[in-house]
Amino acid sequence: MATPLAYTARYSHPAAAVRAAISDEQYWKDRIEAVGGPNARLESVTAHGDQARIEMVQTIAAELLPSAITAVRPGDVVIPRTETWDGNSGTFAARVEGAPAEVHGSIALVDEGDGSVATIDGTVEVKIPLFGGKIETAIAERLSELLAEETEFTNTWIAEH
Repeated sequence: MATPLAYTARYSHPAAAVRAAISDEQYWKDRIEAVGGPNARLESVTAHGDQARIEMVQTIAAELLPSAITAVRPGDVVIPRTETWDGNSGTFAARVEGAPAEVHGSIALVDEGDGSVATIDGTVEVKIPLFGGKIETAIAERLSELLAEETEFTNTWIAEH
């Protein structure tokens, strides 16, 4: 059974500024360097009008992972990830290389006051009998931390550009 992933990203900039960043390849290059983990890389950014598709590979160092994960899959965790945007709505999908783990969901970006909010709603699924739920919870917690880092990065990046 999948574990829910819910996160609310609060931006100090309007949705239009966040969307402009999402369509900017330099934003993604800078973000992957800042918060992507060791050996992270940007695979591609395709943006046309209100649509964007981003493919990246992120890594979580083994020393940052809970024992529930490293006991099943030792070493760094390599995560190919895709985000697809159409206007202020997006989807995301990620998987863990070498493990039966997937994350997917939706993103809704709306203006709120002087800034904006992105509501992230997804699921984490690990298909390992007995231990899957525990690993899903650990992954969801780490992803929430990563999303917070990405939100902070985005606020700073937009302010500086």
